[in-house]
Amino acid sequence: MRGVTRARGAACALAVALAAAGCGGGGPAVGAGGAVLSSSWGDPQNPLEPANTNEVQGGKVLDMIFRGLKKYDPRTGKAADMLAESIDTDDSRNFTIRVKRGWTFSDGEKVTARSFVDAWNYGASLKHHQKNAYFFGYVDGYDKVHPSSGTQTADTLSGLKVVDDHTFTVRLRQTFSGFPDTLGYAAFAPLPRVFFTHHAAWLAKPVGNGPYTVESYRKGSQMSLRKWAGYPGPDKARNGGVDLVVYTDNNTAYTDLMAGNLDLVDDVPAAQLKNVRSDLGDRYINAPAGIIQTFAFPYYDKAWSKPGAEKVRTGLSMAINRRQITETIFDRTRTPATDWTSPVLGADGGYRAGLCGRACSYDPAGARKLIKEGGGIPGGQVRITYNADTGSHKEWVDAVCNSINNALGDSKACVGNPVGTFADFRNRIGRHKMSGPFRAGWQMDYPLIQNFLQPLYYTDASSNDGMWSNRDFDRLVDQANAETDQARAVRLFQRAEEVVRDHMAAIPLWYQNGSAGYSERLSGVALNPFSVPVYNEIKVG
Repeated sequence: MRGVTRARGAACALAVALAAAGCGGGGPAVGAGGAVLSSSWGDPQNPLEPANTNEVQGGKVLDMIFRGLKKYDPRTGKAADMLAESIDTDDSRNFTIRVKRGWTFSDGEKVTARSFVDAWNYGASLKHHQKNAYFFGYVDGYDKVHPSSGTQTADTLSGLKVVDDHTFTVRLRQTFSGFPDTLGYAAFAPLPRVFFTHHAAWLAKPVGNGPYTVESYRKGSQMSLRKWAGYPGPDKARNGGVDLVVYTDNNTAYTDLMAGNLDLVDDVPAAQLKNVRSDLGDRYINAPAGIIQTFAFPYYDKAWSKPGAEKVRTGLSMAINRRQITETIFDRTRTPATDWTSPVLGADGGYRAGLCGRACSYDPAGARKLIKEGGGIPGGQVRITYNADTGSHKEWVDAVCNSINNALGDSKACVGNPVGTFADFRNRIGRHKMSGPFRAGWQMDYPLIQNFLQPLYYTDASSNDGMWSNRDFDRLVDQANAETDQARAVRLFQRAEEVVRDHMAAIPLWYQNGSAGYSERLSGVALNPFSVPVYNEIKVG
């Protein structure tokens, strides 16, 4: 799914944001449905098309304005039916999906089976350049709609068929027992006709079927969402709306929270972690989340993909003192990673503590030995690239480099390489312009071990930013997806994860908790297992 970022900005200095954010004495906003809360946010990287959003900030909005066939429980993460009346299959390859009646988009159009089929065909199409097109790769006909090379030879997926207004069928290219549980991800959301007929207007003001509607959006400043009174779902908004205020520095957001100019900060900056409990008391939230932070590598650079380079990567992993860094900098909001998934999955869901083994244990002597055996660090220096606009990455990147330098006995072995903004950072990654390791992270789209592995490490997968490729890994993932017994599928995914470990495809750093702080105006504030505030349950006043 989407890579993790926390891009924020000093929006209260912008006159356009004063009234809604409460800055400068403008006062809290009130919508037709009641009091409105203000929350820190960052501009999305891409337009808010459901199949084109794979990062956290845009994902927050999609979670507010759309509802799909499934919805993930805000406390357990378990997938439950939302618009799906039923999803039936006899073989985990052919599915019959029945859509509940009575649902509409906020413009009054009925949500039908075609609302889903048309949206999925659009998302899968090569010519639409959707970043999450890969999620439709399981469906028959994807190779024609989105070929790996050349032009597409079909406009629709042959595996999708509309039966009637409230029924459609899906035929997958192979068995995938976990397919129904993926359908709560935003890429599978339905779309109204206006998305296709007046696309530019829809992009400027998206129309969805969730508990909120978009009232306005000023890029670099604020998005205002308001409660939709006609929302037919059971999870109606308990507030009048949410003003998402853009911050490029989450320290500024925290300062505004403390000054009473902001209601909610959903990522407490590292610099404030030592003070946050005394500042906010029980209005501080520190909750486990399905997030892992890693370092990725540019395998399109031969220096990092040549034979023996896996020893260098493993050696760098062993040179990082995760325990010391998480305790010193993150104050109990991070836990050293010992695998490539997340503890929130639980053992039954695929988390296996210690799978990384000695490769994730701090061992300076072992690190020096492996790096030497692998031919040394390419170019003699590791430059770890990260985006500098959040004010939260420099401290830990510097700490990682200090750990590597100390372990290797070389003060110049590792340095941070800041890039100005998250957008610039992601653009460099997308253009394959990285010359060394870069910060990466993953926030689960759905609570399956498959989601922590396949999108990131499968050949040509949507979020495989480093372009790693391994036939054994791909084969094991294919076998796991085809397995109808969950326990056996999990074991196969864990064998695939062992391939990731043996090649150190990416260096796991730590599991990240979700954190938030909120004002005295709010109650009922909680973070879901994806670390996103459950906005619709927040009460104001």
